[in-house]
Amino acid sequence: MESTLTTKDYSNGNKPTWCPGCGDFAVLRGIQTALLSLNIRPENTVLVSGIGCSGKISHYFGGYSIHATHGRTLPTALGIKSSRPELTVIAVGGDGDGYGIGVGHLVHAARRNIQITYIVMDNSVYGNTKGQTSPTSPIGYQSSTSPMGNNDTPVNPLLLSWSAGASFVAQGFSGDFKHLENLFIRGIEHKGFSLINVFSPCVVFNKAQGYEYYRENIVYQDSSVSNSQEYVSMITEFPKSVGVLWEKDIEERKLANKPVYQDKKEIISYLHSKLA
Repeated sequence: MESTLTTKDYSNGNKPTWCPGCGDFAVLRGIQTALLSLNIRPENTVLVSGIGCSGKISHYFGGYSIHATHGRTLPTALGIKSSRPELTVIAVGGDGDGYGIGVGHLVHAARRNIQITYIVMDNSVYGNTKGQTSPTSPIGYQSSTSPMGNNDTPVNPLLLSWSAGASFVAQGFSGDFKHLENLFIRGIEHKGFSLINVFSPCVVFNKAQGYEYYRENIVYQDSSVSNSQEYVSMITEFPKSVGVLWEKDIEERKLANKPVYQDKKEIISYLHSKLA
C-alpha cells in the first residue's frame, strides 16, 4: 500500500524562530525528509533535544518529542530506546550542549552502541547566549569569554566518539541539503549508535565560519575507511571531511566479541517480565 505521508506530517505547525540563514533549518528539514523517505511514521518516532538554539528543534517536530535538560539528551534517548526498542529515537544537540556539559554521555552512548541517531549542530559558538567560545571553537577564536583568543584545543567529536566505540560516524554541512539528508537516512538505518556532526553555521555570532568558509574547506569523502589507522589519518589530515566516515555493522562487532544492545534483548525481556 502506497504511503500517504508528506513532510507536513513531521511538522506540528509551529514556525521556527531561528535567525534567518541559520544552519539549523536544514537539519530540521533533513530529519523530516529522511523519515519520510524511510516511511517511518511520526507516531513511531521520538526526537529528544537539549538546550540552546539546537534545542528548539523539538518545538517544531510533528512526532513525539522531549525538550531535555542541558546536556542530557543522550541518557533520555537511551532510556526511551531501552524501554521501547521498536521506536525510532533521534537525539539532537549543539556543540555546547553535546560536547560541553553532555560530552560524558556521548562516550557511554557510543560504547553501549544502542540504536539511536545523535545529530549535533556544530557552529563552534554558544549562539543562544550571544556568542561565547564553545568546545569546538578553534584556537585563537575571539569572543566575550576569550577576548585575547581561545587557548583551548577544540574537542574533536569524530575522534572522540570513534575511540569510544561508535559504530557509525558521519559529518555533514547544512549548505548541502541532499548530502545531509542522505547522511540522516543512513544514520537512522544503521543498526547501532550513530553520530552525525553537522557544520551548521551561526550567521550572527560566528561570521568567521559561515557558509562560504565551509564550502571552501570541506572535503567530500566518497566512502568510509576500512581500518583504524586510515580513519585517524583521514580525520587528522582533513578535519573538515564530510560523508559517512566510519561504519561497522552489528555482525562485525560480534565477530570482535564486542557486546551490543541487540545481543541483550532476551535478558531485557526477562527483566521486563519480572517487573510487570
